[in-house]
Amino acid sequence: MRSINKVIIIGNLTRDPEMRQTPNGQSVTTFGVATNRQWVTKGNDKKASTEFHECVAWAHLAEICANYLQKGNLVYVEGYLKTRSWDSPEGIKKFKTEIVVQDLVILEKRKSGEGEYVPSEGEITEGTHYEASEEPLDEDAQNIPNDIDKDLGL
Repeated sequence: MRSINKVIIIGNLTRDPEMRQTPNGQSVTTFGVATNRQWVTKGNDKKASTEFHECVAWAHLAEICANYLQKGNLVYVEGYLKTRSWDSPEGIKKFKTEIVVQDLVILEKRKSGEGEYVPSEGEITEGTHYEASEEPLDEDAQNIPNDIDKDLGL
């Protein structure tokens, strides 16, 4: 029987992307995205909830993310969930679930000063669509924890 592992989110970057190189020279970029949900209860109270998602992009898409995304950008991210594990220095097994980015769209314009946005030749424009051209080549690199693990106390 077939199964599906697909994630689609639209949200804002929580921090600037961080790009690294694996020992094999492959680019990998990580960034966080926050999604918001709002609703009204039966008692007419307004409620809100925010979810935080870890995203990882590989190869050419990693380079695009590192070069053109910044904290606060509104983005469409499509990919699949991947859970990785590693042992902490204390010998505790750690787990982390991330969205492996396969498709990315920058949803907002970047403005220069107060005037109207005018893209220069070759610059990314609103709604530009980027897809991963290949699967990650370096599976072992996915087991390298990044700094957010420390921030979350993991």
